[in-house]
Amino acid sequence: MNASEKEVAWEAVQLVDDAKRQVAKEAAMMVTDGQILGMGTGSTTHYFIQKLGERIQEEEINIMGIPTSYQSFFLARDCNIPITTLDEHLPDLAVDGADEVDPQLNLIKGGGAAHTLEKIVDSAADHFLVIVDESKIVKKLGDFPVPVEVIPSALKPVTEEVKIMGGVPSLRMAQMKDGPVVTDNNNFILDVQFSTIPNPEEMEKELNNIPGVVENGLFIDVAHEVLVGTSDGVKHMKK
Repeated sequence: MNASEKEVAWEAVQLVDDAKRQVAKEAAMMVTDGQILGMGTGSTTHYFIQKLGERIQEEEINIMGIPTSYQSFFLARDCNIPITTLDEHLPDLAVDGADEVDPQLNLIKGGGAAHTLEKIVDSAADHFLVIVDESKIVKKLGDFPVPVEVIPSALKPVTEEVKIMGGVPSLRMAQMKDGPVVTDNNNFILDVQFSTIPNPEEMEKELNNIPGVVENGLFIDVAHEVLVGTSDGVKHMKK
């Protein structure tokens, strides 16, 4: 890659990052005083949590957050956001990213290996708001592999079952560490690539019915609203 190509690539990365910051800021400004918030995991949600911390300091709003991963827990703590749990409160609003969003607001999530608790928290919220950049908007789900959280002792039989379903499974391997990714729940992640997903609702159920599967990354009929960061500003998608 020559200098000109590197510059173009860097500008593309910056445009995506700017879109993520923009949409995260708008989502943070939608939070109202006294709300209990489900806080997702990922790069776009990272900016959302940071902006919430700024609002707490500048406006002295009172909110509490329910993190969906150690990553969001540590970040929220560093941003001075009070932490609570589902045992104590149900969220008024959950804000989270996605790896794919279709026109019906169905999602694929789990690129950050936190989709099990994300699905629990997002489904429990009165309103689930998804924040993404425009690269995540698709006509049909399926280009991104479906993450499947698996109990380690069930890895082999689950792998065989998803092959029977027509999927191509790949055990997600860790970066900066030897061996597979281990989730916050001490499980493994199978990333399963399907050639097509003609019925996402049925596939979500079929995957979860495999013994040893904890949860999969298809979020069907969960999201209420999507904010999309674009070069022309933030766009809204609703059902």
